Amino acid sequence: MSLINVDKFEQHLQDSLKNNTFVKITLSNKRDKQKDLKTINGKLVELKKGMHLSCLYRYPTNDITKNYPVDEVVTRISKYLENDFFNADLYTLEADYHLLITPKGSAKLRVKAATTKDKPKLSHDKQKNRLIDTKDKVYLQELGVTTKEFKVKNNMQDKYRQLNKYVEIIDGILKNVNFDSSYNVVDMGAGKGYLTFGLYDYLTNVAQQKPHVIGVEMRKELVKKCNGIAERSSFNDLEFVEGTIKEAELPHIDLLIALHACDTATDDAIYRGIQSKSKVIICAPCCHKQIRKQLSPDDALGKITQFGILKERQAELLTDGIRALIMEAYGYKTKVFEFITTEHTPKNVLVVGVQDEVRDTPKQEVVDQINEIKKIHGIKTHHLEHLLEMNAINS
Repeated sequence: MSLINVDKFEQHLQDSLKNNTFVKITLSNKRDKQKDLKTINGKLVELKKGMHLSCLYRYPTNDITKNYPVDEVVTRISKYLENDFFNADLYTLEADYHLLITPKGSAKLRVKAATTKDKPKLSHDKQKNRLIDTKDKVYLQELGVTTKEFKVKNNMQDKYRQLNKYVEIIDGILKNVNFDSSYNVVDMGAGKGYLTFGLYDYLTNVAQQKPHVIGVEMRKELVKKCNGIAERSSFNDLEFVEGTIKEAELPHIDLLIALHACDTATDDAIYRGIQSKSKVIICAPCCHKQIRKQLSPDDALGKITQFGILKERQAELLTDGIRALIMEAYGYKTKVFEFITTEHTPKNVLVVGVQDEVRDTPKQEVVDQINEIKKIHGIKTHHLEHLLEMNAINS
């Protein structure tokens, strides 16, 4: 391409690299709309092999990064402008240069005042430290998270980040909890086992503890599959059992986890934790139908809950709020906070109870608070409260 303005643009690029005034470059407005490559963003990085242009290739479903020696940059950019893109934006410490090429072959070059006067950092982006590493992790490979070379697949990046975020949160919760040298962890509703495997890996290989981890799952085929993966991973103290949260046969539970157990299944899980006097109970509730059906405040609150979406949210707040209070009544210090951002799941509330005292009966002052809340909102019964009351009657 011999257009004068394109030549000028490339000369400015060459000069900025030579004079150390280069900040960044972006190529956009693709020539062939059918191609997947959307844009290329370039910045300088200092590598062991010297200065390189680190280019981020953006595609609809994933990004790819490639590094090129500085002496190749102008030639590569020239080829991209000739074959792939109509627009280029060059940012330097002296000025910003905006090149616009038309489909007919003409080009305009606009020069503006420099956006930044700050010299860019040249250090290469560091890979974020992950509590769960991928190297030689058979379970990540068999669950489809990594390739045969143990690299995270592009379409599983979110799952891998979610797994590490989950373990990071668990790590924070357990920092001040003293378990025995060997203790039992139960993951209620383990599903395909991503988080169960990750938790076992973290507790055993990172935290250097000796837990016996049990994943409870209703679907027989998943239980069989996960037990096979555990065996091939040499995870000797990890097992999956078939059963429901309510009825699965389990040993004493020291740490109970139930993520996204639907509606009253979360109550069943918390109940088993309280009954087992678990040191820690961690739940991410899902669905709140039981309380929603009962909501009928007889005061001005009724004007709010007449709207479906607001009634749904009010039911979520009340259901989880009462759950937290019931746990508090039975001797747990409780917290309710965000689990994983809504880009991963719309159900992002975590209810956590850490045992503060061992109790067989609830604190009356907390029970009174719960009764007052139920009265205000027209709630007859909360499933978790009902389970505990029935147990007290039958004891």
